[in-house]
Amino acid sequence: MFTGLSAFPLTPLNASGTDEAAFVRLIERLVAAKVDSIGALGSTGNYAYLSVAERARVAQLAVQHAGDTPVMVGIGAVRTRDVLKLAEDAQQAGASAVMLAPVSYQRLSSEEVFGLFEEVTRELSVPLCVYDNPGTTHFNFSDELHGEIAHLPKVASIKIPGVPADPAEAKLRVARLRALIPYHVTIGISGDAFAALGLNAGCEVWYSAIGGTFPKTMLAITRAAQAGDADEATRLVERLQPLWQLFGEHGGSLRVTAAAAEIQGLVASPCLPRPLKAVDGEARRRLAALIDELELA
Repeated sequence: MFTGLSAFPLTPLNASGTDEAAFVRLIERLVAAKVDSIGALGSTGNYAYLSVAERARVAQLAVQHAGDTPVMVGIGAVRTRDVLKLAEDAQQAGASAVMLAPVSYQRLSSEEVFGLFEEVTRELSVPLCVYDNPGTTHFNFSDELHGEIAHLPKVASIKIPGVPADPAEAKLRVARLRALIPYHVTIGISGDAFAALGLNAGCEVWYSAIGGTFPKTMLAITRAAQAGDADEATRLVERLQPLWQLFGEHGGSLRVTAAAAEIQGLVASPCLPRPLKAVDGEARRRLAALIDELELA
């Protein structure tokens, strides 16, 4: 399951909590598009804003409605106690894998992060994806630390935040990491604007935030790269540059992705946990126009 397009849907919220009906619709949309896997409760899935019980319920819904599509569930939390409980809940729900980011309030050391992954993998019966997301965790993995963690049992993939903009340098970056990890551990690209660069550089999977809302468009990019058509994959990503620009203007993909789902009628508005807000005003009007212009689907 750690190849191809792994699509990360929103976890839409309403006044009473999780909007379960809307979440199920998003999952079913991904299944219909034939994504390779579903990443529930990633950053796009607002995992850090939900209680342990809410996250257990979301994991259950994702697995129940994903059919044969593998589901990976995010289990990151500030305390190891909660990470272990979330891992147990995800496994009981039938998740095919879990994803762990070293979430913290106090900045973590490399020794503490290794200890976290060592303790968690010791208790797992399903594969684990290492979630490297310094933009939210404020922890920077070294390649050496990735190499050490990748040799722990059950580690099956590493989700890196991006690669250099130069294709040759991107290949070198992936190659350096590849040299330090076991052959069976895949490398996945995130940061949607880097998709073609990462896939063309040797990443086996694209962990996509926007893919959770527009899976068909992002599958076309993935399949082009998998077929070895680097030029076409690059063209398709560059075509979406106005969308990536909106991401950059609004602190990342979440607020834009939420607005896109609202505009499309996939979720009710507002769908984000307060105090977060989807983009509005002129930015929202630009986004609506881009969805039509770029034929996002």
